[in-house]
Amino acid sequence: MCAHRPARPPFLTRIPRRLRVALTCVPGLAAVAGLVLCGVGIDRTAGGPGPSAAARATVGHTAPRPPVVPRERWLGDASVTQAPTRYADRVSAVFVHHTDSPNDYDCADAPRIIQSLYTGQAGVRHWDDIGYNFLVDRCGTVYEGRAGGPDRPVVGAHTQGFNVGTTGIAALGTFTAGVAVPRAMTDAIAAVAAWKLGLSGIDPRAPVRLVSTNSLSRYPAGTRGTFTAVSGHTDGYWTACPGAALMARLPGIRHQAARLQGRR
Repeated sequence: MCAHRPARPPFLTRIPRRLRVALTCVPGLAAVAGLVLCGVGIDRTAGGPGPSAAARATVGHTAPRPPVVPRERWLGDASVTQAPTRYADRVSAVFVHHTDSPNDYDCADAPRIIQSLYTGQAGVRHWDDIGYNFLVDRCGTVYEGRAGGPDRPVVGAHTQGFNVGTTGIAALGTFTAGVAVPRAMTDAIAAVAAWKLGLSGIDPRAPVRLVSTNSLSRYPAGTRGTFTAVSGHTDGYWTACPGAALMARLPGIRHQAARLQGRR
């Protein structure tokens, strides 16, 4: 689940709101509505990101690894057989998402919510795993999402056309216009972005050029798009994800991530 009332290209079918709401309320199917709405897809096409010269950091601009709850804490016995993990050469950009699910959850229930997302994606939709690399709850806890090792450049399934060489961070909740975004959540997103981009020496505020691997994205396959190193899902795909409220917080998240890397 990634978007609320996504902005679709003309060729995508609009799903009635009543059906979307019903799907989001059914455990195990919670992710299905968002999967259809967002059209994230499992992008298996080869293609590498190309950070611009401005994005390449001075040596030493790294950030500490934030605490990350391992996937075993939420996976339980829900595991399905998955394809071998794919890796990129490096992480050149971060895409921020929301899960388009209720906001009034108890943070102790976050593992259960993430397991439901996984069940919807890997079970019902027959994906090879949950699409996001990381998930963050409203209390600021960071969870490992997709398998393969949080320290490594795992190729996810979160932003159609731009999964290779990027990290997907999903905020648990719905952050459309007017919705408050918890400070603990944005702090955690900034911490993950600073750490992952710092491993590649990239300034979170800098422009990066990424090659689209799928024409269902905003860019035809094989063409380059220019993004900020920390961008929203809607920047790469036809969707409103991560919601207007969270999109409005991205400039602050970028600057905080840069400060965590020791930048001015």
